[in-house]
Amino acid sequence: MLFRKVVRFRRQFLPFYMFNGFLRELTHNTLLDNDVTRNVVINIDNCALYSTNLRSATNTADHQHRQSLSLSYRSLQQRKRQRRERFLVIFRYFCATVAFALTVACVVYTLNTMGWFFALLAAIIALLLTRSWRWFYIAGATAKRDLTALWAYGKLLRYTKRRERLNNTVADVFEENVQAHPDKVAVVSDTQRWTFRQVNEHANRVANVLQAQGYQKGNVVGLLLENRAEYVATWLGLSKIGIITPLINTNLRGPSLLHSITVAHCNALIYGEDFVEAVADVTKDLPADMALFQFNNENNNTQSDAIKQAKNLNTLLTAASVAKPGKTQMGHHDKLVYIYTSGTTGLPKAAVISHSRYLFIAAGIHYTMGFKEDDTFYTPLPLYHTAGGIMCMGQAVVFGSTVCIRKKFSATNYFADCAKFNATIGQYIGEMARYILATKPSEYDRAHRVRLMFGNGLRPQIWPQFVERFNIAKVGEFYGATEGNANIMNHDNTVGAIGFVSRILPKVYPISIIRADPDTGEPIRNKDGLCELCEPNEPGVFIGKIVKGNPSREFLGYVDAKASAKKIVRDVFKHGDMAFLSGDLLVADEKGYLYFKDRTGDTFRWKGENVSTSEVEAQVSNVAGYKDTVVYGVTIPHTEGRAGMAAIYDPQRELDLDVFAANLAKVLPTYARPQILRLLTKVDLTGTFKLRKVDLQKEGYDPNVVKDELYYQTSKGRYERLTPSIYEQLQRNEIRF
Repeated sequence: MLFRKVVRFRRQFLPFYMFNGFLRELTHNTLLDNDVTRNVVINIDNCALYSTNLRSATNTADHQHRQSLSLSYRSLQQRKRQRRERFLVIFRYFCATVAFALTVACVVYTLNTMGWFFALLAAIIALLLTRSWRWFYIAGATAKRDLTALWAYGKLLRYTKRRERLNNTVADVFEENVQAHPDKVAVVSDTQRWTFRQVNEHANRVANVLQAQGYQKGNVVGLLLENRAEYVATWLGLSKIGIITPLINTNLRGPSLLHSITVAHCNALIYGEDFVEAVADVTKDLPADMALFQFNNENNNTQSDAIKQAKNLNTLLTAASVAKPGKTQMGHHDKLVYIYTSGTTGLPKAAVISHSRYLFIAAGIHYTMGFKEDDTFYTPLPLYHTAGGIMCMGQAVVFGSTVCIRKKFSATNYFADCAKFNATIGQYIGEMARYILATKPSEYDRAHRVRLMFGNGLRPQIWPQFVERFNIAKVGEFYGATEGNANIMNHDNTVGAIGFVSRILPKVYPISIIRADPDTGEPIRNKDGLCELCEPNEPGVFIGKIVKGNPSREFLGYVDAKASAKKIVRDVFKHGDMAFLSGDLLVADEKGYLYFKDRTGDTFRWKGENVSTSEVEAQVSNVAGYKDTVVYGVTIPHTEGRAGMAAIYDPQRELDLDVFAANLAKVLPTYARPQILRLLTKVDLTGTFKLRKVDLQKEGYDPNVVKDELYYQTSKGRYERLTPSIYEQLQRNEIRF
């Protein structure tokens, strides 16, 4: 409105302003000596100055208006461009469908009139003359896969949208299951058998105890407890009053444990009696106002003297009410728990899991893999991790299934447990499948009801042997990061694939593989400063588009904002967009199946070739009899790149190095074979059965530092002992690889 008034005022003064200019010229030329005229000129000059100032203000308003119009115009053009792109995609699919239909009609007509030979000839000619004939092949080969996934994705979106509309929390959904079947078994172990009613009552007790202690929405209470029914009941109870629960890795000790507690800004800590010593070691470094609650096993109500300030949670729970706690204002997008990364590359980072994120993950794998409510799940995984705590336990919490847990993983007892609990679905992660395959044949290998196994980390080299030996009808291999939004699933038994992206409808689920530096993971950009998509069979970094407010596309990151910023890449395919950067190198084949290549920074270059540590690890482990293996690159003076070094867990020295070298030569090219071996007497595993390699890589191959036996590969391909004198010769370039 103000702008319109200024423009109207300017138009009224414009004739006067032009007349003023003309009159000034006239008076200056003819009437300059006349006093009256001089006064007239001065007054006219004042009017001119006012008009000039008005014109300046008007010009500014004009400029702002032009900027606004320009932005509106650009926005309009962008929307038109997007509509045009969508139209072209739909039009292309329509044309392809029409072309396909015409081709089929032509072939059928030829078959009916001229016979099968000419019909086949017509089909071949039609395909060869069609520029996108490969599209038909890919569409036909992947149609069932893509349509099945699309149907599951549609059900997932419908489910998550409904929960968002109802503003449901995880506790709300769980209580629906309690009402539906209160006496159905929810959690089973060797020593426990809890129904949904029992889990809910324990959760209410926990909520009432903490609420009485003064804790409220937004407070953070850490949980350090082994796998047991009380585990899930505890964080469920805390969530009912809005408390965020960091799920702390039970393997952590000392500085790592202290870091996990402090990085989450815990106001209190609940720990089990098995971890009294671990907590006592860091108590002096904890904040003075942090409350400690000790949870004891059922047969023990005595309080340990190691931590005098700790409160006995069992006593408090016994006196607490089982009634639902007072209503706390909580929302679908509020924070639920913190789940820590595995710490393979350093100290663990606390990833944020909201109620919406928990429901999305649990529902995502449920619909994609075709789980049923009457399925019984078996997981020996720790419940503090996403795989065990959300993907598997989420089937009980969200969908009312029964979940069987074990305190610690046992390869020997895996299928014996499945048979005992009548499990229909089993879970694995990391190197678990390899450990199970390495066990001696047992009567339980096929005497079970497991119809499906799901997880991540099943190497393609052992996939066929695993499903054959244990009679597994279907394997669901998934890929994803706790904190990430780029999660994929292989649901059609394709060996080695960790998921797929549709080649026909790639924009339905916005994930991509972009070109990046394999050492740094930094995206490679084009002349416009944008990222470039990889071609089929070209390795690149896996990313997922970030869309705020959408649980399938949102990136909540870590508690540490700086760590979160490092996982975001900006200006991906257009300026201003964002994506989650996984840090993993993946490769897609022509049909869109995705395969894990390596982690960025782990791939190294030797003899002019790029070497994938994950691929070499798989082959070395197989040749060594499925032993734990870590492969990494080490620097050798006076040589280019990094030489491969393999650390193999062989405490009993069972490995015959001559046989090992001979068999390795059959499966790996020269440049990929480890130049240095380290025979480990102990191995450092994460809680999710991943091997830590950072410390091993730092220690290198100096026999004066490394206490394990070291070997190097000679020019004849044999492995011989790497002594201090040999090490010095390598440093002086007197021995060359």
